Amino acid sequence: MNHRTGRSKWEDAYSESPAAQSHGATQSGVSIDPVYGPDDAEYPGFFPYTRGIHPAMYRSKLWTMRMFAGFGTAPETNQRFHEIIAAGGTGISTAYDMPTLLGIDSDDPRALGEVGRCGVAIDTIDDVADLYDGIDLGAITTSMTINAPAAALFAMFVANAEARGVHRSRVGGTLQNDILKEYQAQHEYVFPPRPSLRLVRDTMVFATREMPRWHPVSISGYHIREAGSTAAQEVAFTLANGFAYVELARRGGLAVDSFAPKLSFFFNAHIDFFEEVAKYRSARRIWATWMRDFYGAHDERSWQLRFHAQTAGVSLTAQQPDNNHARTAIEALAAVLGGAQSLHTNSFDEAWTLPSSEAARVALRTQQVIAYETNVTQVADPLGGSWFVESLTDQLQSEAGQLLEELLEIGAGSMLEGCLTAIDNGWFEGHITDAAYAHERAVQRGERIIVGVNAFTDDSPTPSPPNQIGDGGEALQLQRLRRVRHERNSDAVHHTLERLSAEAHDAEVNLMPALMEASLARATVGEIMSTLADVFGRYHVSPR
Repeated sequence: MNHRTGRSKWEDAYSESPAAQSHGATQSGVSIDPVYGPDDAEYPGFFPYTRGIHPAMYRSKLWTMRMFAGFGTAPETNQRFHEIIAAGGTGISTAYDMPTLLGIDSDDPRALGEVGRCGVAIDTIDDVADLYDGIDLGAITTSMTINAPAAALFAMFVANAEARGVHRSRVGGTLQNDILKEYQAQHEYVFPPRPSLRLVRDTMVFATREMPRWHPVSISGYHIREAGSTAAQEVAFTLANGFAYVELARRGGLAVDSFAPKLSFFFNAHIDFFEEVAKYRSARRIWATWMRDFYGAHDERSWQLRFHAQTAGVSLTAQQPDNNHARTAIEALAAVLGGAQSLHTNSFDEAWTLPSSEAARVALRTQQVIAYETNVTQVADPLGGSWFVESLTDQLQSEAGQLLEELLEIGAGSMLEGCLTAIDNGWFEGHITDAAYAHERAVQRGERIIVGVNAFTDDSPTPSPPNQIGDGGEALQLQRLRRVRHERNSDAVHHTLERLSAEAHDAEVNLMPALMEASLARATVGEIMSTLADVFGRYHVSPR
């Protein structure tokens, strides 16, 4: 954009939006313009999108208040979903339990004691049907926080929607499906990296061609930051993974502008307020520049980084837990002022338990207070032009850019190969571990204050965790799974898994149709993943 005509171009774009009819004002009646800055400044809605991807930002449309939930059995989580929607939530996000995340069934001996504990237990399409019972999948967008078994769960989700009469083309939402960060930070993987990427490719191709409202990958810096990275590392490693998926999709035969507009990102909203705002601004700028100049995207939507944010779970404390309300509110405000497209706010009690219904409601209300009471939604990028924020944005861009260039060099010009090599040699884990160690040392020395933990402590007791899912939750899920195994056609299951195995041997075949067929036959997540593991192998970390 020619900065000399920056404001006039923004005014033309803004005048075409519904927000142009609105008139902002403070609660005292002082008039508020939708954007501020000199005529030669960057403006929101224009390359490189430092100030936001839309000219009107929240004056035109608020961010999606997408609350994350999942525990116990599918009917229990379904009840929580309905509570969130009734309380004003505009999207839902599904948390899965550890057995599901690792692709094993609830009756697997390795799942003992973990069923339904840190998310909802999903074994078959029957569970998926109960999970979204009574929810209009053609109207409510759904996010699925699943990675290694993402293709299997996605197949069950799509098959269930169509069985309920909602064609796949009408279904909107996001599949996390970011397997690279699993090897870098979260460590919930099943197969080695390269066959895992084949599944990511297949879901990307399937969604691009058949599901126009679906985002097949949410590139996730959240878990990288939770593992201990710095803000600059979170930006660099997340965008590196994003560029790797761009290369992966192109290898799968997709033109960059056919899929890049559907890529989305998932960032942490941490406690260092101004750094977080600058982090989002720098990430948008880097993504836009690389997508246009390095990857040759021509569609402006391919340059626009869209992101979901979640407040920092790692910042919550079990000591003096009421302080977590303040932390979550500050972090949520940083995400909003940084231009998030959707947001989850953590509940204050998540440091020691699954969130209670009351705590989840207050977390949602925190977003609603920001949206409807603070008036911050009236101005796009209100911190833009701050000498401090602009300097931080430039600094984070520089630090992240150096790491990206190093990864590109490791991959001999390919970010995909750079990421794979850096996973193999521990490059990512080394950087994250060093940053996490430095942070912990600073806390222990008192150089970094955490209120109620290493300063301003008192004798208030740490809360005892209540059991949110009940003592019979695991037994109930095992009973549900036994019923499915008894009722289903075993020959049909065997036939569909044989097809899946045969097609998995051919790297050119898209596995989504076979996965959907197995889902409809009521094959379990564990059976599907074991079938693929027989072909792909299982990933084991070598000591470093």
